Amino acid sequence: MTASSETGQGAPAAGGLTRRQRRRLILGGEYALFLGVIVAVALLADWESLRVNFLNLDVVGDLFPEIITVGLRNTVIYTVTGFVLGLVAGLVLALMRLSSAGPYRWTAMIYIEVFRGLPALLIFIFVGVGVPLAFPGTNLPGGVYGQAALALALVSAAYMAETIRAGIEAVPRGQMEAARSLGMSRARAMRTIIIPQAFRVVIPPLTNELVLLFKDSSLALFIGVSLNERELAKFGQDLASEKGNTTPIVVAGLCYLLVTIPLGYLARRLETRQRRGQR
Repeated sequence: MTASSETGQGAPAAGGLTRRQRRRLILGGEYALFLGVIVAVALLADWESLRVNFLNLDVVGDLFPEIITVGLRNTVIYTVTGFVLGLVAGLVLALMRLSSAGPYRWTAMIYIEVFRGLPALLIFIFVGVGVPLAFPGTNLPGGVYGQAALALALVSAAYMAETIRAGIEAVPRGQMEAARSLGMSRARAMRTIIIPQAFRVVIPPLTNELVLLFKDSSLALFIGVSLNERELAKFGQDLASEKGNTTPIVVAGLCYLLVTIPLGYLARRLETRQRRGQR
């Protein structure tokens, strides 16, 4: 062991403490400061006022079962339909992005850059207001459900296209060459060999995209939903205004967590399993 390493680990520094002791002292001070802040907040906060305004049990009882049968149900419907449509559109855009034909690549690239750059709110407003103005008398299948699904699909397709493209490019090129050597056409090899392998790679990020889409479904309120078409955010907002209390918004947020936390955990498990499979 060298003299410098002895000084760094065991020998006292200028202040009489080794570096390891100084690190422990600083870390202990940080923990103490953090604990002090928590204790101060716990002692100074008006917990009764917070309970009455944010977790009023009398108001909570009035939310059920409608917050589940209406708010959560519609949120899930908007999310699932938007995700499925976005996944299909994202796959098409990814293949266009990888195409050897210039117009396909440019069209996909422009779409991806534009819809990834625009706020999702503007897309919902465009679908809810712009489309009816542009095509008078035209009604999307499903009414508000169709409009919400279209808006979410337009948002998610741009992100999923890049995810799927990265997954396709992650498949070794030898897979395509081997398939072509067996007499397969490029389209068949892509459909039966490349894309299935790519989707195994991109399942974790697609699960994360589903979580983001679930939260973006709250923007459906800008389309103009009826009482039976409200999603969680709109349901909580309306009940908060009716009750004069923010408890409905808190409960709506907890309902979001009931879905997003398990999905986030699933995404992490899939990522871990994928890393183990690559070793």
